Amino acid sequence: MGYKMPLSGRRQAVSMALAFASTLALSGCMSSKDTDIDALALASQTEPADVLYNQGLANLEGGRLGEAAKKFEAIDKQHPYSEYARKALVMRAFASYRSGDYDEAVSSARRYLGTYPGSEDSAYAQYIIGLSYFRQIPDVTRDQTDTARAVQAMQEVIDRYPTSEYVEDARTKVRVGKDQLAGKEMQVGRYYLERREYIAAINRFKNVVDTFPQTTHVEEALARLTEAYYAMGLTQEAQAAASVLGQNFPESQWYKDSYALLQSNGLQPRSAGATSWFTSAARRITGANEPPAASGTAQVSGELQPPRA
Repeated sequence: MGYKMPLSGRRQAVSMALAFASTLALSGCMSSKDTDIDALALASQTEPADVLYNQGLANLEGGRLGEAAKKFEAIDKQHPYSEYARKALVMRAFASYRSGDYDEAVSSARRYLGTYPGSEDSAYAQYIIGLSYFRQIPDVTRDQTDTARAVQAMQEVIDRYPTSEYVEDARTKVRVGKDQLAGKEMQVGRYYLERREYIAAINRFKNVVDTFPQTTHVEEALARLTEAYYAMGLTQEAQAAASVLGQNFPESQWYKDSYALLQSNGLQPRSAGATSWFTSAARRITGANEPPAASGTAQVSGELQPPRA
């Protein structure tokens, strides 16, 4: 689609340029310092909001994301209380996101939410925040701060805007982010387990089950708990961990390995008491403790698009 400057805007811009040119021509008595003025820059400082907005859209369409962001920023500075300022702020967040300037995208989106809470593009602004953090998720061996921020931001899309078109994709990205966070916990837990620091390892593996019970790492976490407890001589705990693993993943290789480990000492998986951590862990894995998830109204494509006009 093409974006054209309204006729009234073009006439107004031309008139302004002529006025500035006349002013400069008549200022012969001014000093050389005073006359060293960039007429185009001066004119751009007074362009109407609709002209700047259309220019920003045209730059977006042409792939000139940096220039688009500057036009939207100019509206924010020159016409801060206009309706175009509201639109420009969220469009600046979008342009910054598309150009890879994620810090600016988050900053603009947060400003939008703080200035225009409950507006029609609030869900979109929150979604941009989540996407900006999501694009910065690092390898599992590195610090996962941005992953945690992505999960939190996308969860806010789900909780605060349950009927928005971004909910379904937000749920998908929450699952991906949580799986990444669980993977980091598993990496650290294995590190401790290899060094026979069993208490530290157990705490990591239990955190995976407690915090990320629906991730792909739960099977291994339960098997590692069986291994760690068995190594410490805590056979009842090892049996209980293997029991939870077998109840939920009976065909898992992790369960087969855990079962064989217990059998090597004549033991079998055995359920723990009703009030034990293992029983509550089993409920978390099956989702018995989770409220039903709200459903979104529409799907969103993987590529972020500008908000609808």
